[in-house]
Amino acid sequence: MSTAATQLQAAQGPGSVSGVPQLPDGFADTFTSRYAEAGDVRLHAVIGGEGPPLLLIHGWPQTWYAWRMLMPALAEDFEVIAVDQRGIGLSDKPRDGYDIGSLASDLVALMDTLDHEKFAVYGTDTGMPIAHALAADHPERVERLIVSEAFLPGIASALPLFVPPALNARLWHLMFNQLPGEVNEALVTGREDVFFGAEFAASAGTSKLPDETVKYYVDTLAADPEALRGSFEFYRAISTSAAQNEERKNRRLTMPVLAIGGEESGGENAANAMKLVADDVQALVLPGSGHWVAEQAPDELLAALTEFLAPYRDGEA
Repeated sequence: MSTAATQLQAAQGPGSVSGVPQLPDGFADTFTSRYAEAGDVRLHAVIGGEGPPLLLIHGWPQTWYAWRMLMPALAEDFEVIAVDQRGIGLSDKPRDGYDIGSLASDLVALMDTLDHEKFAVYGTDTGMPIAHALAADHPERVERLIVSEAFLPGIASALPLFVPPALNARLWHLMFNQLPGEVNEALVTGREDVFFGAEFAASAGTSKLPDETVKYYVDTLAADPEALRGSFEFYRAISTSAAQNEERKNRRLTMPVLAIGGEESGGENAANAMKLVADDVQALVLPGSGHWVAEQAPDELLAALTEFLAPYRDGEA
């Protein structure tokens, strides 16, 4: 871990390394929870390992915890920074700033605080458009980019309104989450297990996440009304993010990109989206995995990350 990281305030309690269930053996020996000032917000990140920096950006409705199964092995070669997005987990939850440009700027400010001028980035689900915005807005900072299981608002084709039932079960939240709080927050409050439980199940495919894992995520969102509100804010800003991407799509990425999908979920959709905005895209579909690739196919994903990041690890970019 870098000297800058060790000087940050430690985070304790629920949502931190000391307050989450079922971490891999020895996890807390390598990783600590830290608070970092990042522009106008304080972000929570779990940091550990030695080597060039690797920033991990979770998706919805998860937190940094989604990466826990990959982090110990990655920490053997990299300084791993698994962040809670603005509005999520232990990070601040202001009322605005949830467009992907602002969210990307948060993460650049975080890496500035950690004294990392250049870094590799992996963003999944909502983390994918954030990671793309970061790479497009700050290409001089990003050495390699990994994305999975999402689309790029304003760039890839919009989804049709009417889709087959199985697909509707996976995607209806994209519209529902954009509603104002007096509608979606009111409907979900007290029924978090129904709403989020259905989301985790529908997107998992045939191999569901363990009940205790889903319960942890649901309990985190049900514990605080601000956590529920924060989980929806990315979606409420999608129209702004899409408008921003109208300009970003004219700035093609030149760094290497690995785009990943689960066989039982997005497949090559992430790769097809990235090929619209990047010149050097490798596609990977993880057999048997649903949407939650870091938790459903950790070994296969780790192997792919290790191979793709090897030149960066070895100083060859």
